[in-house]
Amino acid sequence: MSPHSNSHAASADDLPARDLDTDAVARAYGRWAPVYDMVFGRVFARGRSLAIEAAERAGGRVLEVGVGTGISLPAYRRSTRLFGVDISEPMLAKARERVRALRLQNVEGLAVMDAERLDFPDGAFDVVVAQYVVTAVPNPEAALTEFARVLRPGGEIVITTRIGAEGGLRGVMEKAFSPVANRLGWRTEFSFARYARWAEAHGIAIVERRPLPPLGHFCLLRLAKPAR
Repeated sequence: MSPHSNSHAASADDLPARDLDTDAVARAYGRWAPVYDMVFGRVFARGRSLAIEAAERAGGRVLEVGVGTGISLPAYRRSTRLFGVDISEPMLAKARERVRALRLQNVEGLAVMDAERLDFPDGAFDVVVAQYVVTAVPNPEAALTEFARVLRPGGEIVITTRIGAEGGLRGVMEKAFSPVANRLGWRTEFSFARYARWAEAHGIAIVERRPLPPLGHFCLLRLAKPAR
């Protein structure tokens, strides 16, 4: 696999590219595995539902990056072909249990994989779904570039993500909480401008930006790869 480069030009309000560490993130989500569904299941339910709806409108074979415990897998139509990857083996163990218990035969596979180094050929999927993942990887732009690489021309990337405040009290609070959040495995500060700059640099169109609950601090983003 070719080395990843970060074509994003950092601005003063951006975090360093690698303020998180891959192994530390894997350990953090390993610790979350036993309680993840209970803690975050209801909070992120609306975002999961809208992401799945968007993926199924696009249609075809779906890669879910950061599939976690597989909480979203039963919500897809049984005719949708799915492959799930996650950095955390304990999370995937929960996902495998779910797939077996619910007999989700449309799930082609589940594998431990780094979002920044996906072990798939170019254009292998029609849709890439990443729910609450991009702000939890060490190099978000590298992960986005991998999503685009494994996506067929004309396909869509569907992201649910935290969008950082542009300023004000919320921005100050996010900055103060950032060191704690990093230890828990995610970022509080991540501007929409980073997505916009990455998309422009890679010829990707942002076709939808929709606020999500709670309080609009999260967004659904749909990004389209140009057809050849």
